[in-house]
Amino acid sequence: MREEDLPRVLEIERASFSDPWSRASFLYEIRDNPFAENIVLRDRVEAGRVVAYSCLWCIGAELHINNVAVAPEERRQGLGRRLVQGALDLGARRGCRSAVLQVRPSNEAALDLYHSLGFTVTGRRRRYYSDTREDAILMSRRIDPPISSGASP
Repeated sequence: MREEDLPRVLEIERASFSDPWSRASFLYEIRDNPFAENIVLRDRVEAGRVVAYSCLWCIGAELHINNVAVAPEERRQGLGRRLVQGALDLGARRGCRSAVLQVRPSNEAALDLYHSLGFTVTGRRRRYYSDTREDAILMSRRIDPPISSGASP
């Protein structure tokens, strides 16, 4: 993700969440957060057009999946799965051994996706989201080390 991607990222963010991140939040993640990895997927036909993104932190051996969003017109095509699987692969390469995230109980599509990728529920934060007072479901999964491509001694 680059600064010039932010107009489209913010458009997707506002269409995806009832309490969207601000431009300043994304700028902090891009410019100043040393733990942040911010990924965009671009349209193959309309070259350069952002269609989905994720915001991650690699902190020690833990990958935090903080934000995943797909443009409404691009949903149900596997882009969310590609982003989360890509995040897990990135985490493995960076030495992360577990991944954590939180999700609203009302976000059934995300819950289904995370369960299908091996995440399990580990807890709940009551009345976590300030806009709706909805709970946050905490989920995690193990990340296996990357498979070495070199021959063993």
